[in-house]
Amino acid sequence: MRIAVVGAGSWGMALAQALARDGDREVSLWARHQDLAAEIARTRHNPRYLSDMELDASVEVTADPAACVHGCGIVVLAVPTHGMRDVATLVAPHLQRDCVIVSGAKGFEERTSLTMSGVLADVLGSGWDGAITALSGPNIAVEVARGLPAASVVAGESHAAERVRDACSSSSFRVYSTADRVGVEYGGALKNVLAIAVGACDGMGVGDNGKAAILTRGIAEIARLGVRRGANVMTFAGLAGLGDCVVTCTSPHSRNRQLGEAIGRGASLEEAMQQVRMVVEGVSAARVAARLAAKHGVDMPITREVNAVLFEGKPVDEALADLMSRDPAEELRGLAPRDGLD
Repeated sequence: MRIAVVGAGSWGMALAQALARDGDREVSLWARHQDLAAEIARTRHNPRYLSDMELDASVEVTADPAACVHGCGIVVLAVPTHGMRDVATLVAPHLQRDCVIVSGAKGFEERTSLTMSGVLADVLGSGWDGAITALSGPNIAVEVARGLPAASVVAGESHAAERVRDACSSSSFRVYSTADRVGVEYGGALKNVLAIAVGACDGMGVGDNGKAAILTRGIAEIARLGVRRGANVMTFAGLAGLGDCVVTCTSPHSRNRQLGEAIGRGASLEEAMQQVRMVVEGVSAARVAARLAAKHGVDMPITREVNAVLFEGKPVDEALADLMSRDPAEELRGLAPRDGLD
């Protein structure tokens, strides 16, 4: 099996390393700029992302998209959400017709509110929809790169998802499959918003009880929106839901959590972004999620407050106070048995 990883950021580097580790796959890695591709190929290190990791010698590194995806049965697009459309457009003419496309990004396209599989279907055309999958789960890039145990889930039509699952599973990276692409993508995108809220709790020093409440109620509102959009509610108890929420909300490596913590300590959004110095997908996801919640009539109070803090100048302590003073409610409101719990 020949697998292409398109994108040489932290996640792309980690995936390429994980896929090459067992030695039974041919792996190619695409970097956008020729000078970066040449440096990675020569030194086996990326000077910007996971710079301490030595990339396996078997990984072919190139800045030529045609060379990267040539002969590949699986093509993983591991790029930030804001670059997905442009990169998909770049590689589209070079894809072999029977390959499976994997979105490795977690978020929405801000302009259109599309998930990444929606963006890929839009770029590639409706004939490709059955070949488009989404990979998500509790996968901190630096740990995957180091070969620490990790699990993920790939979502799509069974023939495509199972092909990716079977080809990408290894001794340290276990991949499951599911047909619930909506649930996996909504979970992967919205947990970033939740991680900002949990980070803010730590920044404010509200304690572990408050943080646990935000995490738990956050999963409930993520599930409410996902179910309204057609997801299976149980997906949000799985790797792309609870699993990804736990690691993104608690890991010191989480960019979204880091940004939230800085804001909780009094930083502005701009100052927090400068501190993190990398793409923080939860920022744009908060705006899209608030828009989707309003459009589909789903109550998402934590998302609403995060959006207000990030983009409307609301003080973070006032946002927390408003969450705590909401009217009493039934815990499983919006997730009745008819929505998939029976």
